[in-house]
Amino acid sequence: MTLFCAIDLHSNNSVAVVLDENDSVLYQERLPNDLPTIERALQPFQNDLYGVAVESTFNWYWLVDGLQAAGHHVMLVNTHAVQQYKGLKHTNDVSDARWLAHLMRLGILPTGYIYPYEQRTLRDLLRQRLFLNRERVMHLLSAQCQIRRCTGLQVACTELKRASTQLLELHQHPNLQFALRCHLAMLQVLNGQIESIERQVTKQTQDNPYLQSLLTVDGIGPILGQTIALETGDIDRFPTVGQFASYCRCVNSQRLSNGKAKGRNNTRNGNKYLSWAFVEAAHSIIRHNKVAHRFYQRKRAQKNGALATKALAHKLARACYYVMRDGVAFDETRLFA
Repeated sequence: MTLFCAIDLHSNNSVAVVLDENDSVLYQERLPNDLPTIERALQPFQNDLYGVAVESTFNWYWLVDGLQAAGHHVMLVNTHAVQQYKGLKHTNDVSDARWLAHLMRLGILPTGYIYPYEQRTLRDLLRQRLFLNRERVMHLLSAQCQIRRCTGLQVACTELKRASTQLLELHQHPNLQFALRCHLAMLQVLNGQIESIERQVTKQTQDNPYLQSLLTVDGIGPILGQTIALETGDIDRFPTVGQFASYCRCVNSQRLSNGKAKGRNNTRNGNKYLSWAFVEAAHSIIRHNKVAHRFYQRKRAQKNGALATKALAHKLARACYYVMRDGVAFDETRLFA
């Protein structure tokens, strides 16, 4: 007999439900978020389990990795795509877990991609660099604003990024010097941490075949190339270039009926880091590639600058898909034919 298990995951507890082929409940329990406890609860059913569905919440890493290591076939549920019946009067964690197991039994459970553990740790490390870089920009702008407000002088961010203590001489009052010294100290720490992350990621992506191909694309340097390669993962999980572009948030979200707009779908579906990377690449290629610059100017004249940038990012996403899939170098004549 084939069994189906679903776990409704929360921050401090989980509700596990096991159904049989007739939708009868064989096990139903609220468990603490403790991996050995959950493994012991599923142990009597493991040989007959078709799979274990886990909600893709913010804290799914530990549970999915642990269950996979224990030999379970784990499915990561795409929570945005799961639809409950309309008009239900009462739902709770148990009914949600039963519904996921029921969808699994019917073979229509919407699932997401489980990024392999080793590569995921490297991807998340690079995401940490982006977070620290945003913190650095915040301190740069705050220090720049303080100097201009108090002295009227415009100090470039490149000079502030060096965090030289000579900048303290711009202020005469000790309180202002102390405030600026705090910003410079944070910049020194952030600079060191960002550089160490870059070295660690570069060391582990030297042999990445996707990265070597991506570096041939105009507008994509080492950081953007590493971001695109690591956030994409296995390119074969995208059967078509349109699906990859949609995952990169480069496709417009619309709901049309008889040629008229009837609202918008979920615009946040996809990967925000890939969206950021391709927009940054679009800004870069405009400055270095004349053909891309003409394409941008033409689109900007038709709509506006934001849509023109997004259109160029869409083209770059499609180009990078073929570059990674086929392992070929970038060819601008094919991109802007």
